[in-house]
Amino acid sequence: MVIIKSHKNNGIIIHTVKQDMTDEQAAKKLLNKFVKPSMIKDIIKEDADVYTDKGELLMRFRKGALPDNHTKPFYDNVIKFALTPTSNRGSATGSKSKSVYDNPKIMTNIFGYFDRFSPTQKKNFRTAGVKLPLEIRECRFNRDFPEMYKETLPLIKDIDTLYEKYTPTHYEKQNKKALQTAFKIPGTSFTTITTNVNFKTSIHTDKGDDSEGFGNLCVIENGNYSGAETCFPQYGIGVDVRTGDILFMNVHKLHGNLPMKPIDKDARRLSIVCYLREKLWRRSKGKNASFVKEHNKLMARVGGGKNNAMKLRQTMRNVGKLAKNKTMKRK
Repeated sequence: MVIIKSHKNNGIIIHTVKQDMTDEQAAKKLLNKFVKPSMIKDIIKEDADVYTDKGELLMRFRKGALPDNHTKPFYDNVIKFALTPTSNRGSATGSKSKSVYDNPKIMTNIFGYFDRFSPTQKKNFRTAGVKLPLEIRECRFNRDFPEMYKETLPLIKDIDTLYEKYTPTHYEKQNKKALQTAFKIPGTSFTTITTNVNFKTSIHTDKGDDSEGFGNLCVIENGNYSGAETCFPQYGIGVDVRTGDILFMNVHKLHGNLPMKPIDKDARRLSIVCYLREKLWRRSKGKNASFVKEHNKLMARVGGGKNNAMKLRQTMRNVGKLAKNKTMKRK
């Protein structure tokens, strides 16, 4: 389907789109397949709001909305980590296997906090004879490189500020949840950040995100390329997000990327997605900063296996004591 009508309001183009198949039909036909150029009829490159014919906001795009002084520090500090190949994105890579060991290696990584332990972490707890704690983990980047992580925060806070400005209703609901947990990016409504480098996602929905929140996407370019537009094939529409732009989007609708075509041999497209993990929030509501500190200390000792069993048990006792305190200290 294509745009069925457009008009301007205060200088912003407002598009209305209509899907050409139901969500159930789209899931059967499109899910985990790659976006093809023939599926997309319109590519947005200027400020625009896009609504469905049912009046629901599908996306809101703003050119150059992000301050440029925080972009380079973010890129310089995170890029080495972001280039690490992983196989944990499952069906978003087009893979049909449920095993991470069978999925293709792509450059996608997370930092902040996550609501799932790795197989190695679970094994090490069993080896130490310690019961698994609350299943939330501090991600490796902010745990091992705290100074570099600190340099990423200004851009993340910029994104959070624009989130509140451009989609206030969704922001208010998500931020209310973020205020209930200390497992989050400080001063924001986010628990988790995903970085992707030159990653062509298959058509998918973001299942772990806050069901009441709204997704966001920004990009940092290094070198020249074409393509890689973020698309909603069910609606025949895409957006060309470039450095400094911000896209707010309904990530619970099917979306994916067109292929990236490098013009420069080593061109990189670093995409950044900030969100709140709903399961993480549900598990950690009411947990305060002291609990987080002891929990992170426990998780940092997981790698020690048998040798750290006593330290693990002591930390577990500390975490248990803190868990009894349901008062959340808001900062």
